[in-house]
Amino acid sequence: MSQINLLPPEYRQRQTVRRLTGLVSLAGVVVLAAIGFLYFLQTMDLSKVKDDLAAQQSVNAGLQAQISDLQEFANLQSQLQTEQQLLRTVFTNEVSWSGVLLDVSRVIPANAYLTNLTGQITAATPGGTATGTTTTGLVGSIQFTGSVYQAPTLSTWLTKLEQVKGWVNAWASTATESGSFTKIYSFSSGVDLSTDALTQRGKGGQQ
Repeated sequence: MSQINLLPPEYRQRQTVRRLTGLVSLAGVVVLAAIGFLYFLQTMDLSKVKDDLAAQQSVNAGLQAQISDLQEFANLQSQLQTEQQLLRTVFTNEVSWSGVLLDVSRVIPANAYLTNLTGQITAATPGGTATGTTTTGLVGSIQFTGSVYQAPTLSTWLTKLEQVKGWVNAWASTATESGSFTKIYSFSSGVDLSTDALTQRGKGGQQ
């Protein structure tokens, strides 16, 4: 048995439109709900990021305070290094002149005496080597003037000079007899100083 729809076509169209409108509204609600949920998630993430940033800034502030406190020690370290470098420069090629006088008293022959002693060392140069030595390995020299009785005494004097540690290349530049047949000679002599004549800190071994 067939059914006959007696409703006018406009009614059916209105029903179709209402259904479509309902579906579109429902879809809109779902989309808005999804957007709202995503916005909520983004807001939560942003809040977490802000909290993390604030925490990190607090940590950074604490570290900066520690760095500021430690900067004093860094300045002291820099000052210490500068002073150590200055001391190394000041004491470069240091010779113990009291030790030099003691060595002279030990090696000078009984028939000789000195009237003058002059010592000099190589000046330290900025940026030079730790000991400031020259290419010859010498760091200075000592010059002597005095008198000896008989020429062999002068030879003995020159020989004994080189027996002192760090004293090398002994020489005599003049030897003049003070009078005929007096056998008393006025002399000028000298000796070079090697690095062995330096003190420990003069060699750069002690800072």
